[in-house]
Amino acid sequence: MFYRESGQFKSSYAADSAILTIAQDRLFIAALLALAFVVLPGLGSDYLLSGILIPFLILSLAALGLNILTGYAGQLSLGSAAFMAVGAFATYNFMLRLPGMPLLLAIFLGGLSAALVGVAFGLPSLRIKGFYLAVATLAAQFFIEWVFTKFGWFTNYSSSGVITAPPMQVFGIAIDTPASKYLLTLSIVALMALAAKNMARASIGRAWMAIRDMDVAAEVIGIPMLRTKLLAFAISSFYCGVAGALYAFVLLGTVDAQAFDLHRSFQVLFMIIVGGVGSILGSFLGAAFIVLLPICLNLLGQAFHGAISTQFLANLEMMLFGGLIIFFLIVEPHGLARLWQIAKEKLRVWPFPH
Repeated sequence: MFYRESGQFKSSYAADSAILTIAQDRLFIAALLALAFVVLPGLGSDYLLSGILIPFLILSLAALGLNILTGYAGQLSLGSAAFMAVGAFATYNFMLRLPGMPLLLAIFLGGLSAALVGVAFGLPSLRIKGFYLAVATLAAQFFIEWVFTKFGWFTNYSSSGVITAPPMQVFGIAIDTPASKYLLTLSIVALMALAAKNMARASIGRAWMAIRDMDVAAEVIGIPMLRTKLLAFAISSFYCGVAGALYAFVLLGTVDAQAFDLHRSFQVLFMIIVGGVGSILGSFLGAAFIVLLPICLNLLGQAFHGAISTQFLANLEMMLFGGLIIFFLIVEPHGLARLWQIAKEKLRVWPFPH
């Protein structure tokens, strides 16, 4: 009974169209943001910040990008990791070739570079769709990975093909501790998640969903196919490019093209399937599941004092991933986000059955 909107009246259009229409939701989000921005940086351990929260936030951002393209616009993609690689290598080269460039500007330009590459590989979506479009984006994955491995200019002719992040500063503040890296990543992800939520609710989001549901009908009612589809590829690739830059600069520090291989693309795809296709919240829930499941399995192995081999746990992880993907595709195609929504709907009428 504590989760009710009884007595909460909406007397304006702005109040009726707000992202969070119930006061309890606003309080929950405010408490969550206070926990994320104030409590965790001060009290969280280095392992919690660097080993769990930063990977979770970066992968959530990549899943957001893929969800915009696949979940909202209905365009299948298997090249998310390739666009992450473009963002990472472009950011590195902007900071290397243009000394003194601010970090945030370099990340932004890296995202724009990924958006341009995404538009180039999104052009086939005007003629093909479904499985054939997925194959086209898969070609982008292999081609971009080959380019960064073959041509040494992108890695500053490093013999090992590895790029190393330079010392980072934002507004004169050194980003060299786990807490500062976490706050930088959290700030970027929070702003971009809010932007994605507003885009999904705006006219462009409705155009994406119209194309996803029935592209012929969307074109008949006047939605421009060329601009709308390419905009979805551009924005999706921009999000993935920023995630790739954060992955290389904030999380790892040194990275090569093999870090953005096909496995990474499938990992991002699994996130939106488990978390929920076409859901902003689902991107975060899916990323949390992907990040926490291996940690929980390792803790399980330690609890049995080595009785369970690490090889078995690794195979068990893949089995759980596959089983859950099949489960969600059959039982609940909208993933964990839909289960959370159902729980909220039940709370709104609890303890009454109707």
